Amino acid sequence: MSTIKQFQVTFDCTEPERVARFWCEVLGYVIAAPTGFATWEDYEGSRSPEDRGSWCACGDPSGVGPRLYFQRVPEGKAAKNRVHLDVRVGTGLVGEERLATLEAECTRLIALGATRVQLLRADGVNESCIVMQDVEGNEFCVD
Repeated sequence: MSTIKQFQVTFDCTEPERVARFWCEVLGYVIAAPTGFATWEDYEGSRSPEDRGSWCACGDPSGVGPRLYFQRVPEGKAAKNRVHLDVRVGTGLVGEERLATLEAECTRLIALGATRVQLLRADGVNESCIVMQDVEGNEFCVD
């Protein structure tokens, strides 16, 4: 039996704070200052210029969801994600009610900077979902 009780999801990106703030808006998460600092801005201001912006993290204020960690990498995104997040807004809904809920969330996320990629309609096995991309092109699904 594993003793691991928590995990975090790590994103490679160009602008960690920008991507972190996008996901905070999507999920209702918050950016927390590292220990010893009152705010994230205080922490960033204490770092050397070359280290500023190299990472950012956010978490579920209720402590239930996983921490999200964003790290700057030199290379850009080149292929489809091997792992993605599902933003679950339509759980338990089917048909037109589900589609309306997904479309409403899609509209909200586009206003935050996301891009709509494709609507995948229910196929008798899977319910409908919308494939989207975050502000740096990382795929995720509105499910």
